[in-house]
Amino acid sequence: MSAETLRMPGTAFTRGHVHAVAGCYFVASFAALGLPPYLTEILPGLGDRHARWAGVLYVVPTVFGALGAPLWGRLADRYGRKRLLLRAQLGLAVAFLLAGWADSLATFTVALVLQGILGGTFAASNGYLGAALEGPALSKALTLMQGSARAALVVAPIVVGSLSGWLSPHRQYALLAVLPLGAALLLAALPEPEPAAQESANAPKTTCAAEPPLVSLKALYALEFAFVFSTVISFPYLIALVDDRLPGTSPTLSGVLFALPHLCYLVSALAVHSAFHSRPRTGLALGFAFIALGLAGHGIAGSLPTLIAVRLLLGAGLTLGLVCLSVLAADCAKGRAPGGMFGSLEFFSKAGAVAAGVAAAAGSARFGPAAPVLTGSAAAAVTVLATFLPPLTPRTRRSR
Repeated sequence: MSAETLRMPGTAFTRGHVHAVAGCYFVASFAALGLPPYLTEILPGLGDRHARWAGVLYVVPTVFGALGAPLWGRLADRYGRKRLLLRAQLGLAVAFLLAGWADSLATFTVALVLQGILGGTFAASNGYLGAALEGPALSKALTLMQGSARAALVVAPIVVGSLSGWLSPHRQYALLAVLPLGAALLLAALPEPEPAAQESANAPKTTCAAEPPLVSLKALYALEFAFVFSTVISFPYLIALVDDRLPGTSPTLSGVLFALPHLCYLVSALAVHSAFHSRPRTGLALGFAFIALGLAGHGIAGSLPTLIAVRLLLGAGLTLGLVCLSVLAADCAKGRAPGGMFGSLEFFSKAGAVAAGVAAAAGSARFGPAAPVLTGSAAAAVTVLATFLPPLTPRTRRSR
């Protein structure tokens, strides 16, 4: 892999193009990731005086995004990945504008539904990259995409909170709609993967058939679901857990503790990719083991140093898991239509997030704020064993 061109037969696809796609996903994610934590402030102004619908509305875009992702992926393979990536960015802009100007709970809910249905920028971006790259270049690009997601998850809530003194979080939806619009303008200048490039990429099918993927596609989907479930389940009630273990903790410190695992990814993801791109199953098993230990540690941590330690351990597991899943996804993408595959992968990712949210709410209500982290620990521990089961290694030829 040269310093300038990653790999796209017939068309030069540079690192600058990959960085542009990742940067566009980062800016388009600001409203989607930065504003939901403020639903409890937004909903009283829309008639939900006690913000009772905040938990439901939090997952509405995720649910409808999961339902729409496979369809949009197949349409991308048929009509062009660039077109569908532009559609996703413009769809987000429309949904954000409607949410920002909504004057009732019903209209705001419709806007969140449209955000899920019309958005899907992550799956669309990955499908675009999957059509242009393959092998280590693709897995590295997918790792960078996850870095964009982590960076937005850390930065966006801080920016939204800082702007709240001048503009309410509700109206910020309309303001932040300019970000996906700007992203669409930048993406319009990027190349569309040429049919010849795709034929070349799919040409050595005999080689692919002789070398089966590291895991089957079904196993990849199951691992994605398990990973998202075991990590996301700890998100909703972490602040409550910190307050329970360390009464009087400042919101700033709680926010730093929440962000630590994501900061670990930003700092170490590329180094982890270099170390584990040739042995992703080992790295994934190690990642699930760290997640299991880190989440279990949350259940017994009773001091600030201990909480920091278990958050960093969870961060190591998060980084290993995300990087190695990207390597496995890039391996499975060989010889397949990338839009449909990454759309389906996004469906299982979002399904895992929804299942985690439901499990976290039920467990916390019944057993307290430590229940979600212990449930996630158990799920990760079971998956450690599953990563080494023989069915994960397919014995048959690849299929499209």
